[in-house]
Amino acid sequence: MAATMSDVAKLAGVSVKTVSNVVNDYPYIREGTRARVLDSIQKLGYQINTTARGLRTGRTSLISLAVPELKLPYFAELADSVIAEAEQVGLTVLIEQTNSDRDREIAVLRDPRRQLVDGVIFSPLALGQDDRHLLDVDFPLVVLGERIFAAPADHVTMQNVDAASAATQHLLGLGRRRIAMVGGHRGERVGSAALREAGYREALEAAGIAVDPALIGESGLWHRETGARTIATMLDAGTDLDAVFALNDALAIGVLRELHTRGIRVPQDVAVIGFDDVEDARFTYPSLSSVSPGRAQIARSAVALLHRRIVEQVAPAEHETIMAEFEVVPRESTLGLPAGRT
Repeated sequence: MAATMSDVAKLAGVSVKTVSNVVNDYPYIREGTRARVLDSIQKLGYQINTTARGLRTGRTSLISLAVPELKLPYFAELADSVIAEAEQVGLTVLIEQTNSDRDREIAVLRDPRRQLVDGVIFSPLALGQDDRHLLDVDFPLVVLGERIFAAPADHVTMQNVDAASAATQHLLGLGRRRIAMVGGHRGERVGSAALREAGYREALEAAGIAVDPALIGESGLWHRETGARTIATMLDAGTDLDAVFALNDALAIGVLRELHTRGIRVPQDVAVIGFDDVEDARFTYPSLSSVSPGRAQIARSAVALLHRRIVEQVAPAEHETIMAEFEVVPRESTLGLPAGRT
């Protein structure tokens, strides 16, 4: 016969009410008691009736993570981190891919299916600063990214300007002076591209180097193929460069491929650094220097903020903004191969 809540209570040495409180994520339970109950649930194979629990609590223990595209390694790895963090607080994550489509991003906030989840972690790309009123919703919401600031929602983001400046400074510190930037979005005022370009320009200007428009490589979507195509266009135009700062790692990997195809040595001829520090960066040849933007902290903070809003079930007096810590991670694409390797 299937184990019951009474069986769990007996094995754990607690009341049925205590088991119920643990199952329903009641916050004021001693950690030792919670651990005994969870251990007993596992030993007995007790199956929680999520439908009944949802009817009692008005909660499903499901949250949604809406991202532009899982094809990009950064968002795939972010999703993995969010899932791991959510599991720690008893939440299950449903992934929604918006494909950077405005209507689909609005649907994340308005679609009736949203009632299936307790809250949403949302990384918009098509929406912009003028759409921040759309984030004034009646359910727990945490916004990621750099498209919308000062919105009526908790916000977890990166230090894009400072991180991009640090990446450029890394190249400058190696004696590079003709540093190309790959991934620009012409006319963008708010967003990752605009902020990272601002950091790139800031570092050059601080070093007394004028920004050369010929070294600004415009790209559309930040994919490998666009990185390869952008650097190819610059090289075909005869642009003189000795380093590349790509605004994400996918672009940088495309740049590495194109440079290799042309017989241009990395980093002897051209040093390359990316942004995001995805797992693939460690396995390119040469391995890719990158900026780690604090992805683990972003996932941890987003889940913690959302979980708190779900548990408290009250509108916050003030919304929080968290900026993750970043780190420049130098590898072979800027430092060179170890001695003895070619």
